[in-house]
Amino acid sequence: QVQVVESGGGLAQAGDSLTLSCAASGRTFGPYDMGWFRQAPGKEREFVSAISWGGKRTYYADSVKGRFTISRDGAKNTVYLQMNSLEPEDTAVYYCAADPSNRSGSYYNPRKYDYWGQGTQVTVSS
Repeated sequence: QVQVVESGGGLAQAGDSLTLSCAASGRTFGPYDMGWFRQAPGKEREFVSAISWGGKRTYYADSVKGRFTISRDGAKNTVYLQMNSLEPEDTAVYYCAADPSNRSGSYYNPRKYDYWGQGTQVTVSS
């Protein structure tokens, strides 16, 4: 079993920055492929960003490219999502996900990830 815990959400104004953190822990030896998804009210969950287990590959949704940066803490299963130039459209619950098996397949696909956090709310006002 793997536990995934997000933190760092909150209220922000348009143009502000927030950093989300995610820690994954469990009996499966890491590091893991990790991803961030978000779900706004009335909308489906969508991909935001992902990072490979070694940190060499990163992926971004077009809507956040150039504004968000994903990183990880070395070999630890802790990842960060630095969100700059926030927009009201970024308002959503942000979920962190982990793939301990580092399976092949699209990082954009939520099915790649076996474990999910409870989510952290990000609200951006205009």
